[in-house]
Amino acid sequence: MMRRIIKADSKYTLIELLRLDVLRFYYLSYGNEDQPPQGLRLWLCLLSTRVAPTLLHRLSHFFFLRRLGVIAKLFSSCNAVLFGIEIASSCQIGPGLFLPHTQGTVLGAWSIGSNVTIFQGVTLGARSLDFNPKPATRPTIGNGVTIGAGAKVLGGIVLGDNCRVGANSVVLSDIPSGSLAVGVPARVILNS
Repeated sequence: MMRRIIKADSKYTLIELLRLDVLRFYYLSYGNEDQPPQGLRLWLCLLSTRVAPTLLHRLSHFFFLRRLGVIAKLFSSCNAVLFGIEIASSCQIGPGLFLPHTQGTVLGAWSIGSNVTIFQGVTLGARSLDFNPKPATRPTIGNGVTIGAGAKVLGGIVLGDNCRVGANSVVLSDIPSGSLAVGVPARVILNS
């Protein structure tokens, strides 16, 4: 795991966010914290199916914030077609997002913190149709959270910092920081 902690409370530029995403991917994939990727290895990281979806979302969110919805939607659609992942253009995501696999994943959260790992088939979204996202209907994901494959996190709930959600769990209520939640509906089975 990365020893260097990425702080979520800072404002980052698009380039800084991308750099931090690549660094976390590189550290998690190769375990090398002393030598950041350069040259060809850097380009291979950027083109990885674990980093490229985050890159496309960063561009989508960048244009969304500038009220260029058509361009934002174009990048968002590329993610769906190329990688099988839907990420809402409006979702603010902190640095260091890691997506080991992307197929069937839907990230319609209000916000996602830094150093978050989300496995395949996860759904973060509202409990019912809503085309106007707001914190009352969409999940807020804290820093350092890990969400297992196939988990569903629904509604205006909060997953606290450093909590974990087990595979195929259905989370319908807040999960405190540092907890492990599993089951349908998910219950906290371990508090730290």
